[in-house]
Amino acid sequence: MLGARVWLSRGLLLGGAGPGLAASRRACFGFPRTWPCRSAQGSSSRDKDRSASVSSSGPMPAGGKGSRPSCPPSAPQKTPNRLINEKSPYLLQHAYNPVDWYPWGQEAFDKARKENKPIFLSVGYSTCHWCHMMEEESFQNEEIGRLLSEDFVCVKVDREERPDVDKVYMTFVQATSSGGGWPMNVWLTPNLQPFVGGTYFPPEDGLTRVGFHTVLLRIRDQWKQNKNTLLENSQRVTTTLLARSEISTGDRQLPPSAATMNSRCFQQLDEGYDEEYGGFAEAPKFPTPVILNFLFSYWLSHRVTPDGSRAQQMALHTLKMMANGGIRDHVGQGFHRYSTDRQWHIPHFEKMLYDQAQLAVAYSQAFQISGDEFYSDVAKGILQYVSRNLTHRSGGFYCAEDADSPPERNMRPREGAFYVWTVKEIQQLLPDPVPGATEPLTSGQLLMKHYGLTEAGNIGSTQDSKGELQGQNVLTVRYSLELTAARFGLDVEAVRTLLNAGLEKLSQARKHRPKPHLDNKMLAAWNGLMVSGYAVTGAVLGLDKLVNCATNGAKFLKRHMFDVASGRLMRTCYSGSGGTVEHSNPPCWGFLEDYAFVVRGLLDLYEASQESSWLEWALRLQDTQDRLFWDAKGGGYFCSEAELGAGLPLRLKDDQDGAEPSGNSVSAHNLLRLHGFTGHKDWMDKCVCLLTAFSERMRRVPVALPEMVRTLSAHQQTLKQIVICGDRQAKDTKALVQCVHSMYIPNKVLILADGDPSSFMSRQLPFLSTLRRLEDRATAYVCENQACSLPVTEPCELRKLLHQ
Repeated sequence: MLGARVWLSRGLLLGGAGPGLAASRRACFGFPRTWPCRSAQGSSSRDKDRSASVSSSGPMPAGGKGSRPSCPPSAPQKTPNRLINEKSPYLLQHAYNPVDWYPWGQEAFDKARKENKPIFLSVGYSTCHWCHMMEEESFQNEEIGRLLSEDFVCVKVDREERPDVDKVYMTFVQATSSGGGWPMNVWLTPNLQPFVGGTYFPPEDGLTRVGFHTVLLRIRDQWKQNKNTLLENSQRVTTTLLARSEISTGDRQLPPSAATMNSRCFQQLDEGYDEEYGGFAEAPKFPTPVILNFLFSYWLSHRVTPDGSRAQQMALHTLKMMANGGIRDHVGQGFHRYSTDRQWHIPHFEKMLYDQAQLAVAYSQAFQISGDEFYSDVAKGILQYVSRNLTHRSGGFYCAEDADSPPERNMRPREGAFYVWTVKEIQQLLPDPVPGATEPLTSGQLLMKHYGLTEAGNIGSTQDSKGELQGQNVLTVRYSLELTAARFGLDVEAVRTLLNAGLEKLSQARKHRPKPHLDNKMLAAWNGLMVSGYAVTGAVLGLDKLVNCATNGAKFLKRHMFDVASGRLMRTCYSGSGGTVEHSNPPCWGFLEDYAFVVRGLLDLYEASQESSWLEWALRLQDTQDRLFWDAKGGGYFCSEAELGAGLPLRLKDDQDGAEPSGNSVSAHNLLRLHGFTGHKDWMDKCVCLLTAFSERMRRVPVALPEMVRTLSAHQQTLKQIVICGDRQAKDTKALVQCVHSMYIPNKVLILADGDPSSFMSRQLPFLSTLRRLEDRATAYVCENQACSLPVTEPCELRKLLHQ
């Protein structure tokens, strides 16, 4: 099924994908159908679990693809390498490899320069299936370990700890191979310039493939025999990448037309839409919350047009099909990373925190728009899963759960083993007869019919190339409750009760299975997304317990991931023994996405809780973000601090909304909201400058930046300031606030004015002191461009006002 692709191409620079495998990557939405990878869009490497391509800026041998061999894990080495001193779960997974691994840092670079050796950089993350496979097959291999250690300086990087390193070298791999993914393996000069790059390699040659062992030998020989050519080509590639990756305002004074960008983005999405199953590709299919957010926003501004109705239908249908499919864990809740098939049926079973966070918001918004409790139930289920499985006792949120786990104790891990079921298991767990059915029926048979389980298993061979899941089933809703009830002559509510009871029994049974590996690393960025997930869902559904979870998450960030003296965020912390929180030494400082996502979370939390302290912290973090990442010359934000990325050949600005929105897209919207909360002109100026800097990218491929296009529309349509004058704890104030939260109004800021002229909000927006309560009742105003509506005191009046 999978092999490394290597081709001969002297002086290969950009866009030089060889025929076949690498060339089968397609921009925007297409992927090779049998590759389990992690991505939201084809042109983004952001979440591809692995691919099979090697790119080179110098001569490399020809090769092909083949199947991945199955091999049992080697016995762990008794002597650890230096990765044993790291905190990253991914690096610790490699601490007993017979490879002389270094963490990313000066010690490794100095060794490479002193010994004149190329650097072998390997990047992955702890829940990556194909990272596990390459470690098992190659990095645990004694001969390969010896070759790596003798002829290269070997560096391991957790992409989630160092997204800057990952982005720079993934840019090289993508540009020179039209593909990318994890594990990512790149060979660098001692000055950190890339000259060969690829992803997953099988260990040995096959009939149509070149194995990792052979690749290492040939790169070693090329370095010895043609080093100058490699260095020249490497420099040429780096120069070209620098030119192609530059994003700046240039001669442009203003961003493009929002109407034009909206229309183009919608049309591109419409062309790729799957009418039957929803989503935007054949297979594999990804959740892509940024696209769903764009479609909802597009619907709101085009409600009276056919395109507006179409956008709403596309988003709601996609969310419903996803929630009914196997990509959703019907037993334990939460969503898997992506579907390997068009029908959302068989997932890649990994569960990522950032998916849960963004999907909770998307389903909450779907409920706001449709009023259908199906969507709110899904959102609540996602957050139940996060609270149960991904939450630290102090309030922070873990990164992910692995796709792989042992089917039974002491067995080799297999993908999906924790999640799949045989008919025999269901029959044994649910043997009770169902009273009132028109034919003999057990509760197990009812569940199997509704969720599409079969004796032979419902996982096809194309989704199970190794035959590990024969006879197994993934639960996916095949019929509506009404159809299932009619099939057996039962009441709909009775069927609902029976199915829920059956799922609970399956959940209890699953507790006895070996659990998937938990990546207990906590990232500021993804914690920020999760604060938004809880805050928005809690506000929309009027559930204080969810808002409290958001508050606990924000408190965790401030207590454990914020340096008060410098005002900087830390990127990572880790769960220690006894529920403690640990940090690396020296600490890993935050990147653009950490600040952008945390600021968004704090703004959402302020609107959900009306606690001005969260808004105050958001303002301080935005000031720090501007100081560390803003490009005063070209506009927009760099992904990393200049000092943190010293030595890297590129300093990039992320220009793709993928599995997560880009830091620049989120920052643009944050700046717009912050201007609405404070009136500070500098943030509006920065927002306009940022949108202008990304003008060319939006014009060329608006579908690559749907979140930024959405912000462009919000900017050009003008943000609403919804001001509630009242006591935060008063019943009438809460009624007006809940009215606002119940409606889908993406282009707004919600402000509580408590009447205190010395309060934080009154100091930010002096005009608030001119707004009065009517008859001492909580009163709402809707303001645009410093002009406010007439006051209203009833939720129904406010609803009418907001519908205008």
